[in-house]
Amino acid sequence: MLYYFISYRQRKAGFQQLCYSSLLALIPRKEPNVTEILIFSPFLFPDDLFPLVNKWCGEDRETGEEFGLTPTMAHSKALLVLENFIGGKFVPCSSYIDSYNPSTGDVYCRVPDSGKEEVEAAVKAAKDAFPIWSSKSPLERSQILNKLADLIEHDLEAFAQAESKDQGKTITFARTVDIPRAVHNFRFFASSILHHVTECTEMPTMGCVHYTSRAPVGVAGLISPWNLPLYLLTWKIAPAIACGNTVVAKPSEMTSVTAWMMCKLLEKAGVPPGVVNVVFGTGAKAGEALVCHPDVPLISFTGSTLTAQRITEKSAPHCKRLSLELGGKNPAIIFDDADLSQCIPTTVRSSFANQVPPTPVTQKPHWQQAGRVPEGLCACLHLPLDLNPKLSRSISRLCLRKLLRGKQNNKRLFFLLSIRRYQGKKLLLIPTAQGEICLCTSRIFVQRGIYSEFLKRFVEEAKKWKTGNPSDPTINVGALISKEHLEKVRNYVKKAQAEGARVLCGEGVDPLALPPGNQKGYFMLPTVIAEVKDESCCMQEEIFGPVTCVVAFDTEEEVIKRANGVKYGLAATVWSSNVGRVHRVAHKLQSGLVWTNCWLVRDLNLPFGGMKASGIGREGAKDSYEFFTEVKTITIKH
Repeated sequence: MLYYFISYRQRKAGFQQLCYSSLLALIPRKEPNVTEILIFSPFLFPDDLFPLVNKWCGEDRETGEEFGLTPTMAHSKALLVLENFIGGKFVPCSSYIDSYNPSTGDVYCRVPDSGKEEVEAAVKAAKDAFPIWSSKSPLERSQILNKLADLIEHDLEAFAQAESKDQGKTITFARTVDIPRAVHNFRFFASSILHHVTECTEMPTMGCVHYTSRAPVGVAGLISPWNLPLYLLTWKIAPAIACGNTVVAKPSEMTSVTAWMMCKLLEKAGVPPGVVNVVFGTGAKAGEALVCHPDVPLISFTGSTLTAQRITEKSAPHCKRLSLELGGKNPAIIFDDADLSQCIPTTVRSSFANQVPPTPVTQKPHWQQAGRVPEGLCACLHLPLDLNPKLSRSISRLCLRKLLRGKQNNKRLFFLLSIRRYQGKKLLLIPTAQGEICLCTSRIFVQRGIYSEFLKRFVEEAKKWKTGNPSDPTINVGALISKEHLEKVRNYVKKAQAEGARVLCGEGVDPLALPPGNQKGYFMLPTVIAEVKDESCCMQEEIFGPVTCVVAFDTEEEVIKRANGVKYGLAATVWSSNVGRVHRVAHKLQSGLVWTNCWLVRDLNLPFGGMKASGIGREGAKDSYEFFTEVKTITIKH
């Protein structure tokens, strides 16, 4: 199923090429009132359609002019070369490392291999910018954050395409989760920074009034992971700069492109030079240099527990403030009174994905009044109600020429081209992140009375999920981040089998079953393992892939003990119709987050973070504000 949105713009004069949220731009060369035609593909644009579109746009034109077909960055085959962003400028690096497209196995871009010298320059730029930025009012900073959010949203499609290509996740997931959430992160903290209150107490006998005041800390060091690149990077940048800090950020060297794209928008958003600096490179070089720098008083890190231990060790001599959001080995506890019709699809999704409930996409074209494009699986069509072009299986050159001739002055017109159709059918899309999310369920405890039924239905549901080309909208599971990570995940499955466990579905993908361009990619099927011992590495260690273990339990006391029997304590889910039981179990679970009869329902105002080896500190509106500011108590005697 391939859908294409074509946007036609007119202006009174001038010429401008805008490739925001588009895969292709067809640029009229000589039409005075036309500034652009965008083909916006929410799904897939095959190479063989390029000459066809050129033919449609070029044939039988009265003036004979031709259209140039210009792919945007997201679909360009040219190798990207990134540069560090320091002091408001892009700065080349002396050495580079390769970053791979996980779905093809080919080199996608070249990333700076930064070290101590680059980090030193970035910290200096951030330190120099701190006095001016910290002196701005919360309202001024809020307005700038909102502007940056608008700019990212404006380019949402380009960001989503780059994120999918860079990380291997499905394009649908990038469109509906990663980039919209990055936009929301800036808007959320732009709002929350305006509503914090301070404390005030009075001591009448002493004639004193006490109150608290908060001020930004200084230069914040931010280190983000590869699984949700822009999503988690902005979750750190937004509160840091909203509170008045300046930042030096280091994204993962495996997924750096969207951070680099964001840097291009900072000046237009009004962010002063040096407020946001981004240094690309490995954790061993750039990350360690940032953690050890004496002028960086706080570090916010999301990643593995092992790396966090090293950060703690290296930052200890400087007494740095740390926020560490780490791994998990998250249990789902399913009692025999659970509603399996809700529990099973949600638990499949929590095991292999990181997404809200799936949305049916109707394949029938429809029109609606102009307005903001919604953040969803598929943008609606927008056009004035007085225009309703007739659509067929292919678009006629006559219809296109009429639009190009400017009959509807100064209006923005859209029409839909359906290359293939599924007549009368609905397509259910469940975009996923291949289990590469710290909140994913990796241990499922099912009460023995319903164990067999649950296991049968759970495996049937997991087998429905399709693995393959992330740009295909019918695909549920994209590629894992790297060849090394794929081998690591598959080795866990082999170890479980060697220990006597049964693999009920999943594991490897036959390369010949994939499209030719994806046969070297790093793919794995959703994998379900049963009869696993609690002491098995698959039940104790974070796998971070599309693998989950299903085991049986008998009593409430037993399952709580087993669920808590790992070093992690990030998240858990409990399924039961007994309200007293879910409250009781939730209180006894050693997890920073507990969902009951649902999964991944988040209020960003509330604390996010884990217990035990799953992290130190919390993130959220109030918690992030407190982390990125210093509090002082002021006493006034009157």
